[in-house]
Amino acid sequence: MEFINTNLAPEAVGPYSQAVQLNNLIYLSGQIPIDPKNQELCLFEGDVGKQAELVLSNMAGVLKSQGLTLHNIFKTTLFLTDMNDFAAVNKVYAKAFGTHRPARSTIAVAGLPKGVAVEIESIARL
Repeated sequence: MEFINTNLAPEAVGPYSQAVQLNNLIYLSGQIPIDPKNQELCLFEGDVGKQAELVLSNMAGVLKSQGLTLHNIFKTTLFLTDMNDFAAVNKVYAKAFGTHRPARSTIAVAGLPKGVAVEIESIARL
């Protein structure tokens, strides 16, 4: 097992790694909208679409550090604090993945770290 940490994504906000590689799989921890350049939380005045863009950019940063892209992802799990945000997040998600369509679950939760509206975790293949 290899622990992955890169400055291309925000530092972990707890006692975990940004990702873990096991054999030919990379398990990405949930990403939230934190700017990796300054480690600041970016809520974009509640704009969940912009939060989702930064989340996906952070995921891409972790993957880039391993020579991969979002197209290496085969499973995602989205966590939303409000299912009314589903369409806005789905629009950003579709743009980021293009024609690549990983398996996905979307779960409504009571809350997320640091009061964000969206968190995404994923599994990628080398």
